[in-house]
Amino acid sequence: MTTTEFARTPGQVFAAAYRERGTQARVEFDTTITDRFPGFQRRPRIAMRALFKIVETAEPQVRYWSEAHPASGTRPVRDEALRPESGFEFRHDAAALATTAAWVQVPPPLLDDPAALATFIDFRLLQRLGTAENQSLALGRGGDQGGGRGGGGGGEPMRGLLETPGIRRLPAGPDPVASLLTACDHVERMGGSADGIVMSTTDYYRYLFPRQDVLSGLASLGIRIVRTRMIAAGTAIVGDFFAGATIYDSGRSSIAFDRPPGDVFARDGLAVRGEIRTALAVHLPTHFFVAALV
Repeated sequence: MTTTEFARTPGQVFAAAYRERGTQARVEFDTTITDRFPGFQRRPRIAMRALFKIVETAEPQVRYWSEAHPASGTRPVRDEALRPESGFEFRHDAAALATTAAWVQVPPPLLDDPAALATFIDFRLLQRLGTAENQSLALGRGGDQGGGRGGGGGGEPMRGLLETPGIRRLPAGPDPVASLLTACDHVERMGGSADGIVMSTTDYYRYLFPRQDVLSGLASLGIRIVRTRMIAAGTAIVGDFFAGATIYDSGRSSIAFDRPPGDVFARDGLAVRGEIRTALAVHLPTHFFVAALV
């Protein structure tokens, strides 16, 4: 995607490609198009990827460091009671970049209207791709689980936070706000600083939105909140996202006409696929907690 193309939206670039090549149109972008959903420009809601640090890579696989609680039976470490991280074990691992994909079916009349086709791609395909990325980052099962088509899209799927070994679960406190603050405290007791909360939209509007004092206090601490359907009501992920994990991003995306798998849509129809390629590396599973809220 050239500098001139960057001045246009992904939908506008794809609509122009369709005018030239019809249903053979395929556009490669040298940016991650989930960042370009138009809704982000006018409302403060953020996607999960905004919580993590992002490192671009041209490699199909990345190697990364991690730290974890030691195995049981290891010898005690000096000052471990005061600084639990002094007892963490240093490790290394590797993660392959995975494809996250989303689909839309194009109503045929839009093909004769470039402006309508462009806004359809920008507002529907990019939105669905961002939702699929949230799904991968939260629920991706990793390994050869096959579940790539809905939230992944081919190859080995990403392993999300809720499937990452070493992330501990916390019981509910006396109320949901106390549960969240206790989880923030646990992050700091591990040597980190909580900077993100991922919670269901239901819990956000039920427990937090009525407490604007709590929301203001969390914001003053630099704690950002992602509300998403990709975590079950009654639980939240609290962690040090910036220090504790990295999204390795190919910086490449594509939009193309393609034939979807049979279980993507209820009926057959002309479909467009958008995809990105990323990997999630969790360096400090010790700095994330899944908190029960009730």
